[in-house]
Amino acid sequence: MTTRRTVGIGTGAKELATEDMILNVGPQHPSTHGVLRLRLTLDGERITGAEPIVGYMHRGAEKLFEVRDYRQIIVLANRHDWLSAFANELGVVLAVERMLGMEVPERAVWMRTLLAELNRVLNHLMFLGSYPLELGAITPIFYAFDERERLQRVMEEISGGRMHYMFNRVGGLKEEAPLGWLERAAAAVAGVRRRLPEISRVIGGNEIFRARTRGIGVLTREQIMQYGVSGPIARASGVPFDLRRDEPYLAYGDLGVRVVTRTEGDCLARYECLLEQVEVSLDLADACLARLAELPPGPINVRLPKALKVPEGQTYAWTESPLGINGYYLVSRGEKTPWRMKLRSASFNNIQVLSELLPGNLVADMIAILGSMFFVVGDIDK
Repeated sequence: MTTRRTVGIGTGAKELATEDMILNVGPQHPSTHGVLRLRLTLDGERITGAEPIVGYMHRGAEKLFEVRDYRQIIVLANRHDWLSAFANELGVVLAVERMLGMEVPERAVWMRTLLAELNRVLNHLMFLGSYPLELGAITPIFYAFDERERLQRVMEEISGGRMHYMFNRVGGLKEEAPLGWLERAAAAVAGVRRRLPEISRVIGGNEIFRARTRGIGVLTREQIMQYGVSGPIARASGVPFDLRRDEPYLAYGDLGVRVVTRTEGDCLARYECLLEQVEVSLDLADACLARLAELPPGPINVRLPKALKVPEGQTYAWTESPLGINGYYLVSRGEKTPWRMKLRSASFNNIQVLSELLPGNLVADMIAILGSMFFVVGDIDK
């Protein structure tokens, strides 16, 4: 589109015909975290329009849910956000258990809460390491991955998986933790806690990082509410909503969850929220470990029939996943497979606000903004 703009200063200013540039960023571009495409309209180096184009990884997960029984759905559900596999499994089993009116053993409730928080820390450490990498700082990712590996070892020991744990079951968990696992998990949590101030100093103490993120990509509270943005991105803009506190599930009602918020709504605030949430999750994990150590031996799951059929009806189960709200709307007609299961993924809503967030910013700042949105493309495309 050709427009006329005034170029120059004072009496030497001239009105010249200029043309906006259309730039496609992605898919498969280093600045998009994967197969996300952004169609940008540029006036020089400044963005005047942005359109996120999604769907390049679309696998039709919701339709695949409908032709699999409730045990098999867990295999698919833990893959849309591959950094939050345990949280994804959890939403499915909670929805099914609610439809069945099933009471899960207390030991399974506390163990699920513990593993959900360990998974949250794993998710956040990945973004805390990779976000500075977007801005040219390579060192923090090695610090973050050291601590991720510390937690991965205990997650792999209990579940057998490093990314796709497949440890949740309708009615509880797959099996009891190995002998001595609680002590090893406690040691891993303590190890991450010791190193967290060092990670904070390496990233947050860097003047270039702070200059590239402070005041950049400001999301207002109104934009958050209009687009249904959730998770640490929403809380960084002063929206203090966290399902673990506001609509508690699992054992969160007994734990007193502290909700981390900021008011600035910029890239730096989103980073700070993510970092402080790691501390909160470590505190919750310690509380769960202490409770599990006190509990007497007991079952970790409920014995189920060979053919699991869910009564006719519908329900909506939502959880506070690491990236925001995950919701599962389940409709059953009394069969072994759901008639409909709709997934509300956190990243899908969060990424839509880019069309309002990016215009007015420079192309160089777009990289900082994208990195601070903490999304997983599979979670967008499901």
